[in-house]
Amino acid sequence: MSDARPTTPSTSGSSLARKESRSAVPDQVSDLDLDVEQTSVIPPRKDPFQLKEGVVSDTELAALKNRRKGKRLAHYQTKQNDLIDSLLKPLEAHTEEAKVEEDAARLPVKIAIWASLIANLSLCILQMYAAISSLSLSLLATGIDSIFDLGSNVLLFWLHRKAARMDMNKWPVGGARLETIGNIVYGFLMGSVNLIVIVESARSLITKSDEDLKFHLPSVVAVGSALAVKFLLFLYCYSLRKNSSQVQVLWEDHRNDLWINTFGILMSTGGAKLRWWLDPTGAIIIALGVIIAWGRTVYSQFELLAGKSAPHDFLQLLIYKAATFSHEIEKIDTVRAYHSGPDYFVEIDIAMNATTPLWKAHDISQQLQDKIESLPNVERAFVHVDHETTHQPEHRKA
Repeated sequence: MSDARPTTPSTSGSSLARKESRSAVPDQVSDLDLDVEQTSVIPPRKDPFQLKEGVVSDTELAALKNRRKGKRLAHYQTKQNDLIDSLLKPLEAHTEEAKVEEDAARLPVKIAIWASLIANLSLCILQMYAAISSLSLSLLATGIDSIFDLGSNVLLFWLHRKAARMDMNKWPVGGARLETIGNIVYGFLMGSVNLIVIVESARSLITKSDEDLKFHLPSVVAVGSALAVKFLLFLYCYSLRKNSSQVQVLWEDHRNDLWINTFGILMSTGGAKLRWWLDPTGAIIIALGVIIAWGRTVYSQFELLAGKSAPHDFLQLLIYKAATFSHEIEKIDTVRAYHSGPDYFVEIDIAMNATTPLWKAHDISQQLQDKIESLPNVERAFVHVDHETTHQPEHRKA
């Protein structure tokens, strides 16, 4: 049983295989004058499984929505229509659409990153002034969060540039995982600092050292202005969050800051005007909220490094495209797609007839691999060729 690995022999080896196959079966291939790489794959059929017959028209969808409890069924059928459209769309169209979206979003993503960096630098100074001048623990918690916001921006920016310049000889898989690792490290640092805020706030509640807190209007105005800027950044990053992992993290950060700053203002003002214990209690709640939010982020990033499976729709796309790629492919044995950082590694095991010439098996599997690697979010693809499917799955320990 062979291991699944990319089939990339040298040019001379590939030519030798073709010569051997031609001498063995001269009646079949001796007259080929064209490059085998261009002629080995028969163009796939457009809709061999009649998937278009399962498409529900807009009129039928509208009729479903008018039925009692028909909205769920209409929603399901709409998703099925989208899936069928995705399956029947050529791989080149998927790649081209992703490239167009990436080109269109390049400048807005750059603006989002730099705007967040500059804004967080300014707001960090503003919020630390508010925390120090008011001596409010709630505002201190928001100030610490703003410092780490700035640190997060700098770290993500540096890791993104570092990943793009990795030495492929030293790091063959590239630097895509660097940003994921950076998010995990940063999340742990964020949790550690907020634990200190919780301890200090708890001490204040026990010793009642916050009883003399005074209302400080400039501090409230400073944090309020930070809240307004964060809201604008949140709206801008919302539409771009799916175009960049950096913007996704920034959007989550701005979203968290909205409720953190709002709650911090309310609890600080309540501690000065209503009950003194509201301020340290607010600081504890804010710190716990930050720890929980970043804990979820760290968990999701760990899933990416641990090899979480790709979504079911993406696996369906891979299975269909592999099954219809060439008439020479008789069966699909195994299809796997899993995260290795933010992007996917894809493994596909295909079965061909045992009499298929080596040059043809190589060319078909190589072209399938190249097509899959051109898909968006696919970092690497491995196509393994076999002549039967009765064996145990590859890479499976007993």
